[in-house]
Amino acid sequence: MAKILSIWVLCTLLCVVNDISAFYLPGLAPVNFCKSGDSSKNCKSEIQLFVNRLNTEKYVIPYEYNRFDFCTAEKKESPVENLGQVVFGERIRPSPYKLKFLEPESCSVACTKTYKGKEEASEQKLQFLRKGIALNYQHHWIIDNMPVTWCYQIQDEKQYCSTGFPMGCFTRESPAAQDTCSINGLYSKGGKAYYIFNHVDLNITYHSGVKEEWGTSFKENGGRIISVKVTPRSIKHTSPQNPNCDSKAAPMEIPEDLPAGKTLDITYTYSVRFSQDNTIKWSSRWDYILESMPHTNIQWFSILNSLIIVLFLSGMVAMIMFRTLHKDIVRYNQAYFQIESGEDAQEEFGWKLVHGDVFRPPRKGMLLSVLLGSGIQVFFMTLVTLAFACLGFLSPANRGALMTCAMVLYVCLGTTAGYTSARIYKSFGGEKWKSNVLLTSMLSPGIVFGLFFIMNLIFWVKGSSAAVPFSTLIALLALWFGVSVPLTFIGAYFGFKKRSLEHPVRTNQIPRQIPEQSFYTQPIPGVIMGGVLPFGCIFIQLFFILNSLWSSQVYYMFGFLFLVFLILVITCSETTILLCYFHLCAEDYHWWWRSFLTSGFTAFYLLIYCVHFFMTKLDIEDATSTFLYFGYTLIMVYLFFLLTGSIGFFACFWFVRKIYSVVKVD
Repeated sequence: MAKILSIWVLCTLLCVVNDISAFYLPGLAPVNFCKSGDSSKNCKSEIQLFVNRLNTEKYVIPYEYNRFDFCTAEKKESPVENLGQVVFGERIRPSPYKLKFLEPESCSVACTKTYKGKEEASEQKLQFLRKGIALNYQHHWIIDNMPVTWCYQIQDEKQYCSTGFPMGCFTRESPAAQDTCSINGLYSKGGKAYYIFNHVDLNITYHSGVKEEWGTSFKENGGRIISVKVTPRSIKHTSPQNPNCDSKAAPMEIPEDLPAGKTLDITYTYSVRFSQDNTIKWSSRWDYILESMPHTNIQWFSILNSLIIVLFLSGMVAMIMFRTLHKDIVRYNQAYFQIESGEDAQEEFGWKLVHGDVFRPPRKGMLLSVLLGSGIQVFFMTLVTLAFACLGFLSPANRGALMTCAMVLYVCLGTTAGYTSARIYKSFGGEKWKSNVLLTSMLSPGIVFGLFFIMNLIFWVKGSSAAVPFSTLIALLALWFGVSVPLTFIGAYFGFKKRSLEHPVRTNQIPRQIPEQSFYTQPIPGVIMGGVLPFGCIFIQLFFILNSLWSSQVYYMFGFLFLVFLILVITCSETTILLCYFHLCAEDYHWWWRSFLTSGFTAFYLLIYCVHFFMTKLDIEDATSTFLYFGYTLIMVYLFFLLTGSIGFFACFWFVRKIYSVVKVD
């Protein structure tokens, strides 16, 4: 039976993943290029330029390249996208730009688009172009799996290289200092104007062949591409058949109103030049992009800040464990032996007083066990994904791999969720095992999928490229119901089959009355205080994560992120243990839910930070985009709540079992 189940799960995974395989794995297959007519069989002369969806920081909804009526390629096969790319709305398509290695182009025509005044179809297309320009939608082009970058000077004469470049610029009489139009030297003397960047200058830098490194020598006829930089320009070509790409040419303006009988021709052109640079190796070709996104010093400050918090907490916990707690255990055990020998002893006090109630099952134990199972699933998914990312398997070059890895791991870790939930629920004395398994496999995935489905409907209504195709939704449901749910049932089967957890002390039949608590030991203040320190360890890292999600920045500092994740685990554990000890000393034995909520409350501070980021860093005013932003934020906050809450609970669970197992009780 076990073999049949294993084969069935493996076949289901292979069937689903087969349709969403990636088209490139970085670092394993570098491409050698050579000039046309070269006799070498291990190189190719044609350079494929792929276009991706366009997005903007002002509007959460991305659109496919052909939605803006740009030039489209003749029937060519698009590269296969993986699951992560599809879910994130990436749509990679072939472009009409024809490039040959070491064959420069000068003002070549890609196509010409013609629009007629007062014609409904033309008006709709022009209106959509004006909308894209006004909202600063960005192109994202790809050559040799490298993003085509737009580099320009910023403050302090530093160069910033963006992985996208604007489709045009919307200008007024006095543009801002770092406005897209001002960077390109465009401005309007008579009010607002829409300029479209219909010409691109591509500079392709390559590294020539080195015999020792590659096992071959291309000499002057070949090499490997190490960077592609673009300079977008707006040029009004007077003749589509004979375009003029002179730098002094007038810009191409899209009028707000095209009169009837008039036509507007937009000719898209491109120029290509090649430059050789043997100082940069192919293996380090991403460095110039990553180095222009500066914040390494801030990252080290973040790590240092987090380490100081951890050292402070560790010192507090160590003081409690090795001094206060040790003295408590010694005194309690001395009192126990005095009673055994018939001597008069002091009354019990402190946390030993509640030994008969500390393992009393909590209210809503079913829900708690289900959340803990889902939290452990998220924990191991995060841990393994970050480990793979640190090893380089999920680098920025491997598009969509991070999301794909996380989703597949989450599905496969259903066994862990079922096992954990079943073990905890059984220790609470629960008997409704069917409800427990169904809730574990359906509750958290259902909340996430429900939010995702609602936002996908909005994308679909808006005609966005982020709308996940129906076939991919079926694939996601197949992973959920065909793999995750059965694995959860298998984990729960083994969890219920094992003997129930034995607690170190017996539970009294009659609950002990809890004395009146001070303000600091009451549930709500304790929970609110518990999330502050863990959030303090991660809030700087959050800035870079949110920037990469909403501002199209490349996130690559997974080593920093892994360190911060470990610090988060330690901080959540120590904070929860510390507060749990104080509450037990105050004779409050309701620690089950409190331990989960204490560290889980960090998610509330995450939500507050996301609201702050939205209001201060993003320029979103559209109601639909606002709804989508907070929809994705709720998914992230909920998963983070499960993660941190489970960390705090199991740390506290270990602590309580440990201290009551070493003290002598009647």
